[in-house]
Parts: sequence; structure tokens; C-alpha cells
Amino acid sequence: MAVKVNHPDQMEIFAVPSPCIGVCQAGPKGYCLGCYRTRDERFHWLQINDAARRTVIKACQKRKAMALRQQQPDDGGQATVEEPQQQSLFSDNGKQ
Repeated sequence: MAVKVNHPDQMEIFAVPSPCIGVCQAGPKGYCLGCYRTRDERFHWLQINDAARRTVIKACQKRKAMALRQQQPDDGGQATVEEPQQQSLFSDNGKQ
């Protein structure tokens, strides 16, 4: 079992990078459709510290998971994935 050690006084070596993926469009709830940040989170990203950035990223991950769950069809947990049919290179289907 892995033990998670939290060192709040440990210095960060690298800055927390922006979660922006370049989509930059607001969705119906006001979150960016690319990174799921609020407008204020996007505008103030460069001014907040790394601890606040990590908090924002965790919130974005939760928002994205919620959005993906809402997009899935409600089929009672019986999701089916239809495999694409690959044509055989060796079968004679009338085309040359």
C-alpha cells in the first residue's frame, strides 16, 4: 500500500502549469469547454500562488468528470461499444 506523505512546507521546484488546451470557449455553466476553469480562474491564473493553482486544477478535474458523466447516455450501465468493421485485404468483394 502506498503512503501519501504531505509536506506543506516543502518548496516547489516547478510552477504549476496552466491547464489551458487552447479551446477557450465558455460552456452553458460558464466554465471553459477546454480546461473547465471559471472566468475568474482563467483571468487571475498568473496572479495566484501554486497552492491555489493546484486547488483550481482539482476543481477543474471534478468539473470535467461531471460534464463527461452528464454526456453519457443513460442505459442502465450497459454501455455497448460497437467495433468498426475492418475490410479484409484478401477477400474478393468485387472491387479491384
